[in-house]
Amino acid sequence: MAKHRKTSAKDHDRARRLAWWQQAKFGMFIHWGIYSIIGRHEWAMVCENIPIREYEPLAQRFRPRCDFARHWARSAKQAGMKYMVMTTKHHDGFCLWDTATTDYSAARQGCRRDLVREYVEAMRAEGLGVGLYFSLMDWHHPDGQKCLTDPRARKRFVKYVHDQVRELCTNYGKIDILWFDTPMPLPDAKQWQSARLVSMIRRLQPDILINGRTLLPGDFANYEQYINYSDGLPPWESCITINDSWGYQASDDAWKTPKRIIRDLCACARGGGNYLLNVGPKADGTLPPESLRILKEVGRWLAVSGEAIYGADPCTLGHSVFSMPTRKGNKVYLHCFFWPGESWSLMGWRFKVKSAKVLATGQRLGFKQHPLRLTFFNCPKKPPQPPVTTIVVDCASPPARQAKREEVWGKKKRYSHNVTFK
Repeated sequence: MAKHRKTSAKDHDRARRLAWWQQAKFGMFIHWGIYSIIGRHEWAMVCENIPIREYEPLAQRFRPRCDFARHWARSAKQAGMKYMVMTTKHHDGFCLWDTATTDYSAARQGCRRDLVREYVEAMRAEGLGVGLYFSLMDWHHPDGQKCLTDPRARKRFVKYVHDQVRELCTNYGKIDILWFDTPMPLPDAKQWQSARLVSMIRRLQPDILINGRTLLPGDFANYEQYINYSDGLPPWESCITINDSWGYQASDDAWKTPKRIIRDLCACARGGGNYLLNVGPKADGTLPPESLRILKEVGRWLAVSGEAIYGADPCTLGHSVFSMPTRKGNKVYLHCFFWPGESWSLMGWRFKVKSAKVLATGQRLGFKQHPLRLTFFNCPKKPPQPPVTTIVVDCASPPARQAKREEVWGKKKRYSHNVTFK
């Protein structure tokens, strides 16, 4: 018989720190820097092979409007988001805070302001969790590439990185999330001195959450541009762009629909994860109008259906071709992305259902339970809550996984229904 690992004091502390984040479910990711002036993604410097001497002058032109952070915070709150993560330094090495490590910063060039401080204060004013993104890669620093093969360059570069992280953890009060990106170019945690780095962060910010990109186990895992909701995962987050780019893309017209974003949010909540939706602001700090339109519609949906998302428990129920479930306690929330009509069924529900209603209107729905099948009737002809209608199903006990496929498609009983099982 397998032995269960005992829960340690470290596990309890991690659970305590994660509690608010796992309740929050939805946050905004911001990729913003001097590359936003170019308007062709955040990797423009490398992808277009722009020499440092040609790229550096962008810093003098980077002059965001004074209310950029309040604009972000209010837009995120209106969208139903609970926290934000902003790029303090991306791979190009330009720092958005007042750092003593380099003059290549917003505080010493262009606008001559500490943009991280403005961001932190605006997030706190709206009651949002404060996250700071920090790239371990640096294309601007002279040792950024040499450190891979030159031990002395590595020592200098690692000290530079640690000193910058210390500033971010010291100068802005309580920080909720430190979101590291890319362990390149050094291949292992020992070369990064990651254990010493994490120890310093924990000492300076005892309640902080750190993702798993220091090459050491983190408080939560990250998935970029996809959702992984397999059973038994540790705490996780999917970061997905609102269009096709992380940084501002001036010519982008590939915007995701509000329905798609709501669907992704439901998928993350169903799997026990978080959804970090990325928006790339313009160089002046304003959010593109199309992204604002999308965020407002998602926010309107969450104002009604938020109870099905915030604090949702992991849900092992299968999804159908027209709906996806989330769960909280004994309640199942069926999110209908394609309205099935006046009468429809789901397969595999073994547990007793007590009632069902439309969340937006409170309209009661008729239902009947058969062996391994739940049928709804007297439903509205048209969806009462576009773009996604949520049905609340109150159960007599916490709903478990639906019947396995072979139980439904047995030799004697062949219930034919369009449902997808995990």
